[in-house]
Amino acid sequence: MCGIVGVIGSTTATNDVLEGLKRLEYRGYDSAGIATLNGKSVTVRKAVGKLKNLESLLQAQPFEEGKKVAIGHTRWATHGEPTELNAHPHTAEPVAVVHNGIIENYLQIKADLKQQGLNFYSETDSETLPALISKHIKEGKTELDAVIETVKEAEGAFAFGALFESNENILIATRRSAPLVIGVGEGRNYIGSDPIALSAYTNNFIFLENDDIAVLTADTVKIYNPEGGLIERSIKTLDMNSETASKGNYPHYMLKEIYEQPDVISKTLSAYLSEDLQDIVIPDLPIDLATVPQITIVACGTSWHAGMVGKYWLERYTRIPVNVDVASEFRYRNPPLTKGGVTLLISQSGETADSLAALEHIKQSGQHVIAVVNVPESSIDREADVSFYTHAGPEISVASTKAFTTQLTVLALLTLKIAEQKGLMRKEEQLDLLKALKELPNRMNILDALSEQCKQVAETFVGASSSLYLGRDIMYPLALEGALKLKEISYIHSEGLAAGEMKHGPIALIEKSVPVVFASPYDKLFEKTLSNLKEVEARKGEVVLFTDYKGKEKAGENDTRRVITLPDIPEFIAPILYSLPMQLLAYHTAVLKGTDVDQPRNLAKSVTVE
Repeated sequence: MCGIVGVIGSTTATNDVLEGLKRLEYRGYDSAGIATLNGKSVTVRKAVGKLKNLESLLQAQPFEEGKKVAIGHTRWATHGEPTELNAHPHTAEPVAVVHNGIIENYLQIKADLKQQGLNFYSETDSETLPALISKHIKEGKTELDAVIETVKEAEGAFAFGALFESNENILIATRRSAPLVIGVGEGRNYIGSDPIALSAYTNNFIFLENDDIAVLTADTVKIYNPEGGLIERSIKTLDMNSETASKGNYPHYMLKEIYEQPDVISKTLSAYLSEDLQDIVIPDLPIDLATVPQITIVACGTSWHAGMVGKYWLERYTRIPVNVDVASEFRYRNPPLTKGGVTLLISQSGETADSLAALEHIKQSGQHVIAVVNVPESSIDREADVSFYTHAGPEISVASTKAFTTQLTVLALLTLKIAEQKGLMRKEEQLDLLKALKELPNRMNILDALSEQCKQVAETFVGASSSLYLGRDIMYPLALEGALKLKEISYIHSEGLAAGEMKHGPIALIEKSVPVVFASPYDKLFEKTLSNLKEVEARKGEVVLFTDYKGKEKAGENDTRRVITLPDIPEFIAPILYSLPMQLLAYHTAVLKGTDVDQPRNLAKSVTVE
């Protein structure tokens, strides 16, 4: 959610921080700021809104050149409205702090410090951090010891970075259940909320563990535990290409990422499939999945929809019962978990706060955790017993597209592997399905034509205030995903439903101004879905049908119906292919409405607070 960047040792420190913040825009934010040292004093610049507003401020009120230490922040408001006063960095002599997360006991800290004569100027929880650090320094503690004491007093999930008037040669950073990495350079070192922020400067990273406290100078990185003892953390080299995080020639990241799907699905398949398709090569697992009595899947948002599709696949082909839980509710439901059982945790970023909290709960229950993640060395990747990587590459747009379809690709491969291990699928049948998966990227060469069709259909949605997405069987999770995409970026209320549930209430919403999308390839349930479609048309609802050529022929002609036609494909891979029109329809609707496609209001890419 909030983004942190810091550097020490660079003669262009403030500019480096600004460029790093630009790479964190995808996380979502509503204000931004940078702090540096002007002589022995902290100088801060803040602006509400996009980074271009901060850039304009810096042009009007530039920092002095040659500054070698700076910290910066993009804020996603939690405590207090998006105002300049609430924006970071926050200061209290002699420290400036940028913070991500929530200080849960901030009200008590504020009350205690106010009694001691300290003043607060913002509505934020974050301001308590520099206040505490300042208090401890004024009591005679070193900068490091002051941060150690502050970390002990603060409750919640957080990460922060701090620079000091009292010591211009250090930058201190720490984390607890919120992401923060150290970027290791030559003659300069960095902090960032994720490696993407620092990808233009280094490929070498140290991933801090909970309550690690890092002291950075231009030439060294020393890491301490909460007791002040030195500890070792290894440097990881990541294959970071800063160009992959650019839009290229596309008008939006989302459209670029939609068009990248054939390539990233192919990469994901290549990572786990032998060239002759005779073997699905998966990581060494801590448990034989063919013997487990049950599988639990935990995820949030789009990843939860991927898990729902996985449930249909796994139960159908492996006969293993599967529960799919929303991560934010999982712990509170406190479901019985079998010791030695297995949970699949799905997350694009690998940093989702609710999923991390669920992971901790799962491990305490004695379950094995298998992660499906897009970001190697993310917190979930490091905490899980084993990870499947989705190979989608950086996904910058808030609305997930290629991460979703690569998650489905991994779940499809895992399903086929378990079915083979259990002897529930003949080798010939598995080979046919693997061939279909392997050919899927080529089947996606319809993207240009599909995009044009969806652009025309989007005109139906522009004036709508509400819409419905319906699907049966494995298309039901796709209806949920399509509705989520539309509401995320076009701000049109949308509800995904199991088509068979329409007559149990939602049909009351049908009227001429309500577009209704049906996702229905021609299969054994097509006739039932067609009946629902006719019911909508009888009530003057505006119908959009995603189907194949057989389905289009069977549905017959209707002057008002919009049909988006996809290739005839095996039922098994339909959820992946049918994701494309869901994504493109939402995209073109948002473009026509003029909303911010890549950074929709109030949303963040990485939800790092509960």
